[in-house]
This record gives sequence, C-alpha cells and structure tokens, in this order.
Amino acid sequence: MDSDAATAQALAAAHAAGVTVREITDAAEIQAMYRLFDRIWRPEPDNQPVTAALIRALSKADNYVAGAYDGAELVGACVAFFGPPAQATMHSHITGVAPSGGRRAVGFALKTHQRGWALRRGLKTISWTYDPLVSRNAYFNLVKLAATPDEYLTNFYGGMNDGRNGAGDSDRLLVRWDLTAPGVDAACAGRPATPEPCDAAVVGLHRTADGRPTMGDLDGRTVLVAVPPDIETLRRTEPGVAHAWRVAVRETLGTLMAGGWRIVHFDRTGWYVLTKAGES
Repeated sequence: MDSDAATAQALAAAHAAGVTVREITDAAEIQAMYRLFDRIWRPEPDNQPVTAALIRALSKADNYVAGAYDGAELVGACVAFFGPPAQATMHSHITGVAPSGGRRAVGFALKTHQRGWALRRGLKTISWTYDPLVSRNAYFNLVKLAATPDEYLTNFYGGMNDGRNGAGDSDRLLVRWDLTAPGVDAACAGRPATPEPCDAAVVGLHRTADGRPTMGDLDGRTVLVAVPPDIETLRRTEPGVAHAWRVAVRETLGTLMAGGWRIVHFDRTGWYVLTKAGES
C-alpha cells in the first residue's frame, strides 16, 4: 500500500461521509476545534484533554492537526503527535466527532485521512488508546480500522471527571495501527475482515439479565469477555454497576492480556474474543 492509494481511500471515505477533511493551522479554526472537544467531553476546567494553545503548538511543529467539515461546520477533529524518530510512529491523542456526524462515518474519514497523511511522511504505525468498556469504540477500532490491541493500561489518565468518562478509573486499551498491513488496507477500503465462527469458545465474563457483570470460565482455547451495551449511560444512571464493569473487565481482559492472551476480534454484540498467543 503506497501513500497515493491510501490518500484515495481517505478521499472516498470523506465523500461517503459527506465531509471534507483537511489540516488545520489557522488560530480561529483551532479555537473552533477546542470548542468542539469541549462540547463532546464536557471536562472540568482544570482537566482539559487538550488546550487550544497546545493544539496551536503541535500544528506549528508539523504534527497532525486535522478537522472534518460539513460545509463550513466543523463536525470532527483529530490531534496526533510524532513518537521517537527511529520508530517512525505517531500517537493519536484525541479524536472527536460531533453528535451530528456520529452516524455518518466521520470518524472513519478522519482516521483514513490520518493514515494517508502519516504514510506520506514515511511513518509505519500509529498508536492510540480507547476505553475498553465503550462497545462502539471497540468495534470501530478493532474491526472497522483493524487496529491491534497491544496492552491493557490500568487507570492510565487518572481521574478524568468529564461528561463521558465520569469520575471512575480511566482504564484504556493501547492499540497499534500497522499502516501497511493487508488487513488495515482492506479495512480502510471498507472491507473489514470477518473471522471464522468459533464453536469452542468459553465465556470468561457474562452479562446478567439485569445488565451486571458476572465471572465465567477461563479454561478454554478461546475466551469471550463481555462489555455493557452502553457504559456512558450506565455511568450516569447506575454508577455502581458501571464501576463493577470496570473492575470485572480489568480482572478478566486485563489479566488475560498480561498473561499472553491476545484479542483477535470484537463482536458487534459486545464481546471481546481472545486466544492464547501462539494458538489459533
């Protein structure tokens, strides 16, 4: 996969989403990006995920600062910065999409644009983190983009205290996006992989009838780990249950990954699929 082909995929994704994705360097547009992130995350004043001044500095230093526009309206944005030069990598710190763009694949358009941008600069990988409890993000990252989970990070950001994460621990999955991998290329062309069905899987973490986590069986070659359908609503309506999910997923998914298991798929119905490294 060369950068020209990746750029063509990004243009097709933007067209399908009805947006134009471009780099942002103008101070007024950077302020609009900051306000978009503020509306999405609703953070405490002393715990902003990123400030306008920092975005401006990253842009000036030729890092990745881009927005998705529906006409003149900014409906999505992404900020990433370079890693160690020898590793030819970049870390994508924040990507946000306004509610008006949530069902139009604006996030997909942003990430494919980011991939093309990175490939044109000789990069090989992009990493980022996401909350493993957010089912739609797990599906987007692991299936739609074909990113590879690398590490379970416990309370990575500390207390975030914003409108999406609540006041609990900020566990994250670190994922790596191999920009030239065939699976990533196919996913960015709109052809994500469909894994073979597995009849021998055991359920390591269940959902009860009332939506609570309950431990299952970890004695199998393939283990399924459930997450709740809508953790963000659960944090607002039943914070105790949301906390129980955080602990249960940490103790199953986090422990399995630390023990050499790897996530090979995320089922859209809300299940991580894991196998022991070296097995299939």
